[in-house]
Amino acid sequence: MEIRTHHALDRELCGTPEAIAEGTATVSMTATARMQADATGLVHGGFVFGLVDHAAMLAINEPTVVLGAAELRFRAPVAVGQRVIAEATVAERSGKKHRVDVEARVGDTVVLTGHLTCFVPPTHVLASEPNQEEPTP
Repeated sequence: MEIRTHHALDRELCGTPEAIAEGTATVSMTATARMQADATGLVHGGFVFGLVDHAAMLAINEPTVVLGAAELRFRAPVAVGQRVIAEATVAERSGKKHRVDVEARVGDTVVLTGHLTCFVPPTHVLASEPNQEEPTP
């Protein structure tokens, strides 16, 4: 399936798409030293959040999709060097509003669960022209 959104994301920081199908996506990321929060090698949770957000955007896969809200639970820590896999599934759709269930794992260990509320507005949120889908770089 063609990726239709979030083309400019840094894959080192937000993950690499592994699989995309209608309403689902899998994205993976290996935690790097740039993500380290302290001397123990603990990875800042914001990077894991970015990974599941990326997966949710790809599960919806519309050019104008944006995040509106998130309800997440961090279940286990992530350390530098670990490979994290995020899965996202669109659970509900109501007009432009989408609820996406997300889960991130390191091996068999679930490190994050939750759901994101996303919206697909008719135009890009930064568009100055009503018919413009994405701003030009």
